[in-house]
Amino acid sequence: MDWLKHAFAIEAPGPAEPTDEQRPVLEAFCHEIVRRGLTTPSLLFLETSRPLNFVAAQAIHFFAPVLSIFTDRLGHRHLAEFLEKRGSVDWLCERITELAKASDEAASSTIEGTPH
Repeated sequence: MDWLKHAFAIEAPGPAEPTDEQRPVLEAFCHEIVRRGLTTPSLLFLETSRPLNFVAAQAIHFFAPVLSIFTDRLGHRHLAEFLEKRGSVDWLCERITELAKASDEAASSTIEGTPH
């Protein structure tokens, strides 16, 4: 009966940490969101679709043949594998917020440094 005690085990609460293979893909994904100025809409979308992150990961796996035409073949696979984890949305939201804050600070320091 030792196998039964892990039958309903779930991951610990809190942000999930990406693996070394997933991190560059996720960093590029988050940087692109911030670069395009989509921080607020992406955070809103991620928070509202939080219960569906596993379903979204399965959809990415399902559409992998089509997505591989437009994106890096391994990139969307790493994104889908990360979204399968319970704390993936937390990590994405935190990372996007950190990058947006750093971008805002860099922009404000650039404005303050220019003569009027």
